Amino acid sequence: MRTDFRQQLESLQADLGAMCALAGDAVGRATRGLLEVDAETAREVAHDIERLRFLHNTVERRTLGILARQAPVAGDLRRVVTAIHVAADADRMGGLAAHVAKVSLLRHPASAIPRELHGRFDEMGSTAVGLAECCRDILTTGDCSQADRVRAEDRVMETMHRQLFGEVTSAGWSHGAVVASDVVLLGRFYGRFADHADEIARRMVFQASGEALAREPAI
Repeated sequence: MRTDFRQQLESLQADLGAMCALAGDAVGRATRGLLEVDAETAREVAHDIERLRFLHNTVERRTLGILARQAPVAGDLRRVVTAIHVAADADRMGGLAAHVAKVSLLRHPASAIPRELHGRFDEMGSTAVGLAECCRDILTTGDCSQADRVRAEDRVMETMHRQLFGEVTSAGWSHGAVVASDVVLLGRFYGRFADHADEIARRMVFQASGEALAREPAI
């Protein structure tokens, strides 16, 4: 019975890693659609989200089944409860990638962002993909050594978002209010994606140690 229980927990962890991988695929695809003004690529994000939602539902069913049939305690209970929260964070990461794709499609065939900001959004997209990969690695290996990297990259993403806000509010901004709104909103989507990745890393540290990482004060 305990062997079967351990297998259930390992399968649960594998599904969570797969969810983070799908969120990374989705945000990578959404970023390409945004930068290349490619509607077909942006629309493909919906397929990633569909698979992500399926996995989320699977994780929810499995965790409820484990709680009902196995009555886990101590570290095992912490692992199951953490899985519920991590699945929700990964699902929201996918939802944020979908929001990026929707803005891209809304403005198509025009670009939602000015050419001079392509480099910034390319960097934000790459950072988001890297964060999802780090979360996947933490979940599939149980090695929380990358948690500090996730936290650092979350701070980098927040800095880039603030820089975008500075761009659109500067005297030299010439693209109008609608584009400014899109730029700030898109930056916020990437920022929130990073925040959820940070939450996943934080929860995994808690699962492993029983001690929560202290949150840094907002800047």
